[in-house]
Amino acid sequence: MDDADQERQKQSVGRYAARYVEDGMRVGLGTGSTVRWTILALAERGLHLMCVATSVETQKLALENGLEVLTPGEVGSLDIAIDGADEVDPAFNLIKGGGGALAREKIVASMTDHFVVVVDESKSCPHLGAFPLPVEVLEFGADIVATRLRDLGADDVIRRPVVSDNGNPILDAGFGRIDDPAALTSELEAIPGIVEHGIFPGSMVRRVVAARGDDVVELSRSQET
Repeated sequence: MDDADQERQKQSVGRYAARYVEDGMRVGLGTGSTVRWTILALAERGLHLMCVATSVETQKLALENGLEVLTPGEVGSLDIAIDGADEVDPAFNLIKGGGGALAREKIVASMTDHFVVVVDESKSCPHLGAFPLPVEVLEFGADIVATRLRDLGADDVIRRPVVSDNGNPILDAGFGRIDDPAALTSELEAIPGIVEHGIFPGSMVRRVVAARGDDVVELSRSQET
């Protein structure tokens, strides 16, 4: 799939997901090139929405297009959240955080029981791990956390040259194939200094809107990608 085809798929699934949003809803807006199309589609419809943005970039785009953006505390809970993913497996487990917004994305996803994930065809995979796992860490313990990640099996841990919107370093840990995301999640959460990691459990996801060639398919949690 070339870049033009991929961009067409992103536009298709991003705009499709906007159909789930109705006037008056409290909406979580994800980060990235696919959700950008969702935000533009929502703005075009002229709905009155209360939105929570997962990044400074998303907040800027939403405000520029006339959407109201509030803080998580001001909204409290969300009717729906729409976000992309770097990988999604058949059980709807995700790797997220390629754009560096993983901590805020996980907070926003946790604020709703209707979390919709939008992905182009390249993001669906039989198992997680081809995409390096983003891990946001405290500066004070960044080197120690990197060592712990290697102890867990990461064969490569690279620190990004830029920090997250929260001002924290992000490490990309190359674990390779992740056969048990839940077990790795437990091991990561036991490491002091990790602010958040990019494994999102399938139990958080209500549905996936995925591109399949020129088509868009809706997959519920009981179905396979």
